Amino acid sequence: MTVPGAQKPLRIINSAAPIRVCDNGGWTDTWFAAHGKVFNIGVYPYAEVQIEVYPYQHDHAERIVIYAENYGERYVPATSAAVAVALIGALDCLTPGRLSAHEVAYTAHSVEVDMLKRQSGIQDQLCSAYGGINYIEMRAYPHATVSQLQLPNAIWWELERRLALIYLGNSHDSSQVHDKVIAQLAGAGPDCPQIADLRQTAERSRDALCDGDFGGLGRAMIENTEAQGRLDPDLISPDAWRIIEIAKAHGALGWKVNGAGGAGGSLTILASDRTHEKRAMLRAMESESRLFKNIPIHLSRHGLRVWEQG
Repeated sequence: MTVPGAQKPLRIINSAAPIRVCDNGGWTDTWFAAHGKVFNIGVYPYAEVQIEVYPYQHDHAERIVIYAENYGERYVPATSAAVAVALIGALDCLTPGRLSAHEVAYTAHSVEVDMLKRQSGIQDQLCSAYGGINYIEMRAYPHATVSQLQLPNAIWWELERRLALIYLGNSHDSSQVHDKVIAQLAGAGPDCPQIADLRQTAERSRDALCDGDFGGLGRAMIENTEAQGRLDPDLISPDAWRIIEIAKAHGALGWKVNGAGGAGGSLTILASDRTHEKRAMLRAMESESRLFKNIPIHLSRHGLRVWEQG
């Protein structure tokens, strides 16, 4: 955010927050689930915010200008949460005191739910604030604890090597099907089988990865995607199924439709143990449609980062 002009800014504040992928247990971190369990992974590319602070000019018509340079090129879902976390972190630097990662996440969640009146769970914001690989337990909506998995480097590096993020070519927008699913789940109660099935995949994901069991992690991803499909078949789009079939043909161990599912968005793929098979899989996916894109990712060692230029 900047006021254009020749003046030199008084302060320049930067922030960056990772995005969330592979949210096994998603949908259970919501008001209608009441309590939930989610496993997720924070990755780069991250959302970036830069604030330039200028002297106050009472007669200046444009006190705040926002440049959303890549607004039309949003390659992955969950960026809205990451952008909100990065923006709140940067703005927090302008005030006395500092918010904790948890406080930043809940402020970002409040912006989406209370100010923008959108349906939102809490796991996206928590993942962007904390980074890393997380097991999130929501005792009672929206109160949650975050346990970060501490893994040996060999497991961390192997997970990073195997993961792929495939963008389907359209920004995530499936509000109608989501509203239908929410209405059904709200009436079914927080312990209905559909939600219970999703909760179980979070624990299985955590336990498998802690054991270095990539086959187990892949099965949990598949179970979660199948459970999403049982909520409503439209949550797994035809394009997502095309990517899944290619992943199967190239020996992938798992696949997860990111976020709530539906049209657009992206998938997380857990590739086989052979790098050349992963490369062939990615080539096949991008050849399938000009819209499908492999987004290079790296696991985030850190969550929200905020710093001021000297």
